[in-house]
Amino acid sequence: MSDHPSTEELSRILEAALLAAEEPLSLNQLEALFPEDEQPGFPRLREALKLLTERCEGRGFELKEVASGFRLQVRQEYQPFISRLWQQRPPRYSRALLETLALIAYRQPVTRGEIEEIRGVAVSSNIIRTLQEREWVRIVGHRDVPGRPALFGTTRKFLDYFNLKRLDELPTLAEIRDIDDLEPELALEDPDAPAPPPAATAEPVAAATAEAMAEDADGDTTGDDAADDAEAGAGGEDTESKQDDSAPGADDAVEPDPER
Repeated sequence: MSDHPSTEELSRILEAALLAAEEPLSLNQLEALFPEDEQPGFPRLREALKLLTERCEGRGFELKEVASGFRLQVRQEYQPFISRLWQQRPPRYSRALLETLALIAYRQPVTRGEIEEIRGVAVSSNIIRTLQEREWVRIVGHRDVPGRPALFGTTRKFLDYFNLKRLDELPTLAEIRDIDDLEPELALEDPDAPAPPPAATAEPVAAATAEAMAEDADGDTTGDDAADDAEAGAGGEDTESKQDDSAPGADDAVEPDPER
């Protein structure tokens, strides 16, 4: 192999690395595959990645850029077939959790109290814990008011999971205003339950966005809306985590790598 591989050869090297990697790889990580004096630089890497994208056309997988970097993944239209390879079905999340996640994504940074004010019910501690355990949500600071409530924001893992590169790729509320147009298989636990009254604000519609983004997380529901809300109402508001404000880490920043 020459010191400076051709674009075609570089594309195959990147393909091999992305196939072997368990997580998306950033441009920095891809460049680090090469000895320091042979590193191709970001422009050549992007050229090779473009060629790899073209080579994936017409195949069952694609090259996708998400918040953490690049990954090779099965095309979404083949997910129903691939999912049968695993006996355990992925978790399916309750409306209460999806509403909370959507509000954090659209309103961040936001406090637990502000989420509760919009939803009209207390937020279950189980919901916040689940979102943090999945590393979709983290504490990004504290509101400068009495009690210093924690401010919640989304992470890179949230963007990666929902196949997004940046937050501005989230669908607008106007695009998802008609909840009935969403995927029918996303009906929640009780499809016969009476529909809620029309909302006075657009925020509740954000829940539909989270449901739409979670369409490939089809399986048993994680938790139960009534149980979540009852637990939150019975337990009252928990004391917020007393974490100090800190700058986002490398794993949490949502900006893509700058081109060199």
